[in-house]
Amino acid sequence: MRGRTTEVGRRTGWPAMGMQTVLLCAALALASVAAGCSGISPTAPPVTSSPTATSTPGSIDSGGQAGEALEADLSVEVVAQGLTVPWEIRFFPDGALLVTERTGRVLRIDPETGAVSELGRLPVASEGEGGLLGAALDPGFPTQPYLYLAYTYRDAADGGLRNRVSRLTLTGDAIGGEKVLVDGIPGAGNHDGSRVAFGPDGYLWVTTGDAGREDLAQNVGSLAGKVLRMDREGHPAPGNPFDDSLVYSYGHRNPQGLAWREGDPDPYVTEHGPSKNDEVNHIEAGGNFGWPVVGGMAGEPGFVDAVYAWSPTIAPAGAVFYEADAIRGWRGSLLFVTLKESDLRRLTPTDASFSAVSEEHVLFDSRFGRLRSIAVGPDGAVYLGTSNRDGRGDESEGDDKILRITAR
Repeated sequence: MRGRTTEVGRRTGWPAMGMQTVLLCAALALASVAAGCSGISPTAPPVTSSPTATSTPGSIDSGGQAGEALEADLSVEVVAQGLTVPWEIRFFPDGALLVTERTGRVLRIDPETGAVSELGRLPVASEGEGGLLGAALDPGFPTQPYLYLAYTYRDAADGGLRNRVSRLTLTGDAIGGEKVLVDGIPGAGNHDGSRVAFGPDGYLWVTTGDAGREDLAQNVGSLAGKVLRMDREGHPAPGNPFDDSLVYSYGHRNPQGLAWREGDPDPYVTEHGPSKNDEVNHIEAGGNFGWPVVGGMAGEPGFVDAVYAWSPTIAPAGAVFYEADAIRGWRGSLLFVTLKESDLRRLTPTDASFSAVSEEHVLFDSRFGRLRSIAVGPDGAVYLGTSNRDGRGDESEGDDKILRITAR
């Protein structure tokens, strides 16, 4: 059995926020479980802890072991604002940000000035959780001037929602020349997955949700509820576990984060459970990750256990391994953001294999609202995208924003 289940309801290190805030959170939780208590003002105080405090699985604080940067050691600044659900953040070779908005815009953002340039707009079906979602730059960019995008659309034949993966060419300051690589992925108003990234093997990986149809996740003949692996033309990558198939792993509900640990060919994904068992999974070729049969660390033969799981759920979204030294003591940690709990989380492993988690740290708890996207810049700064205009958050002045976290 890998990892351990965390009962995140057992919180330690709560800030002195006042009884009114506690009662408000309880009322909001009853009114909207899906949205969670994410409406606290961005100026709410952070979770605090002793500088020497350490977190154990299940505890929540903003500290770490000696030598690790604490929340108090970090500075946060707004890079850009006035956006609408920035779903993905990537970096161009010159350091500019590539950002997708769920409403369909593809943006280039200057990280120093915050200037936003629209590179193009796709005719997406921005309904529920659908729209313009994941994005990746070709590893050969700019020699290979391609962007790979995942988005939701309405099928002309039956009017149903579908997802697709397309390649577009960036010429100057405009995208065009769309080539559809994979079409007809089951879509819905929720559970669309759609994180897109190139792995260290040079192949394109895409997560897909079950589109609200649980049975599809266990059907290896369906592209729903899967992690897909393909070449740059949308063909199955060599070494995929199923003959002539894009499917690399299955039994997924709604995987929203996709990240690689240095030296590891297989990715880790963050994944939404129903009301329990949000997960971090280490993907294996041909692995069955259980949904909807089992979840978390079930220890059932024939299924791959999660590395870590949360009950109740926290809605983990974008994820990245921190492989820089700009923030003290963070190298090798898995960073991810949450929607429901509105925080940045850092997981440290028990050993070099990262098969289990020794510590979980929560930072900026409820300070910025819902968080969906995350990336590490060339200089080691951590960039976050808020998601307060997605219909489930409380919008504040300037939302949505791209934030930059650096060491003081």
